[in-house]
Amino acid sequence: MAIAPPGKGTPPDPAHPRNGFDRFFEITARGSTTSREVRGGLATFFTMAYIVVLNPLILGGAVDGDGKKLAISAIAAATALVAGVMTIMMGVVARFPIALAAGLGVNALVAYEIAPQMSWADAMGLVVIEGVIIAILVLTGLRTAVFRSVPTQLKTAIGVGIGLFLTIIGLVDAGFVRRIPDVAGTTVPVGLGVNGKIVSWPMLVFVVGLLFTIVLVVRRIRGAILIGILATTVLAIVVEAVAKVGPPFVNGKPNPKGWSLNVPELPKKIVDIPDLSLLGQFNVLNSWSRVGWLIPLMFVFTLLITDFFDTMGTMVAIGQEGNMLDERGTPPRAKEILLVDSIAAAAGGASSVSSNTSYIESAAGVAEGARTGVANLVTGVLFLLAMFLAPLSLVVPFEAASTALVVVGFLMMTAVRTIDWTDYEIAIPAFLTIALMPFTYSISNGIGAGVITYVVVKLAKGKAREVHPLLYGVAALFVVYFARSPIESLVY
Repeated sequence: MAIAPPGKGTPPDPAHPRNGFDRFFEITARGSTTSREVRGGLATFFTMAYIVVLNPLILGGAVDGDGKKLAISAIAAATALVAGVMTIMMGVVARFPIALAAGLGVNALVAYEIAPQMSWADAMGLVVIEGVIIAILVLTGLRTAVFRSVPTQLKTAIGVGIGLFLTIIGLVDAGFVRRIPDVAGTTVPVGLGVNGKIVSWPMLVFVVGLLFTIVLVVRRIRGAILIGILATTVLAIVVEAVAKVGPPFVNGKPNPKGWSLNVPELPKKIVDIPDLSLLGQFNVLNSWSRVGWLIPLMFVFTLLITDFFDTMGTMVAIGQEGNMLDERGTPPRAKEILLVDSIAAAAGGASSVSSNTSYIESAAGVAEGARTGVANLVTGVLFLLAMFLAPLSLVVPFEAASTALVVVGFLMMTAVRTIDWTDYEIAIPAFLTIALMPFTYSISNGIGAGVITYVVVKLAKGKAREVHPLLYGVAALFVVYFARSPIESLVY
């Protein structure tokens, strides 16, 4: 549950909104204030602004089947544009504090598995197809029905698992947890820092920033997470100015003691003209004639499953963090949330930046008090400004933003107490859901494991009627999803 900032004066009356803006966004009705929404929007932006840098590095580093690359500057501009527009749309249409941007994981799939077998336009066309299919599923009510068919305690487990997933993302992005190279005699896959030690200035900045943020949270300081991000960024700028730590790679060679991504220094140029040449560069039909029907079909299916269930898990986690779920574990305007998310997937493909999806980093904003779409207006406008102020958006390093992810991971973890761990029929699926998200670095993998296990356990106990009919279909789809490589090899 989110930390409620200490109130001052008479609390607002939910039955009497202050004005039309308040009434439309339900600010007072949800127990929020405009200042909390602004803080929440800022916190969300700072925890996910890295995508403007990281998405171009992922997509721009790959080559398509024709040997062509996408321009990094154009990817950065389009990434910020689509994220800004779709985040604002989510705020206005769904009025729910979830920001959207190019999805990590999906962009790597597009860059390194799909594009090398066709052109960039063909690959982005498949993303558009996937987004349209999901939109149809939302409009027909099927996507919402599938969401409601998942047991409430399993939804809780999804939120808890995402909390742990956020935690490991933060620890890894900050370089505090790192993969241990595959060498003879090594059995531990990850470890602390470099050779089990905190040996770099960036890691020390992260630790100090995290401890500072924890102190603020424990003392229930209003704006704790946002203050933590900004204070850690200032510390990082000072450290870089004195120690000259540098980027993660120097002259093409790894710099393990460098900053994880952004080097925290004041830019020489603040304003830049965005390159929007990638907008509309997609083709929905050519891939099917170029590589046959199976490869595009399996890629669309993989994208569909990933987007479908990642968003489901994200909106549950955000709603759970902000205490905005009803008795069935459903957030307000669930259909609108899912519809905007599906439109964002297609918009990302149409803009050549890969599928856009709901970001779990929005939980940082919710932890700051965001409860409505007003926070999205703030985050969205900042993304639009990032098109022109891209150099300035690079000042906040991973080591500063990651402090928020770790703290939010703790806040989301607290919901684990509501799961009945004495009932193995739900406890085991819940455990696998929670465990597989961080350990496989995938929300969809965790949901799939939980759903399949839940169905299998109920069948084994002779309680088939307790499983919603739609959940059998979902379990079957996940079986295909996990076995897609063997299926492809059999067909070919």
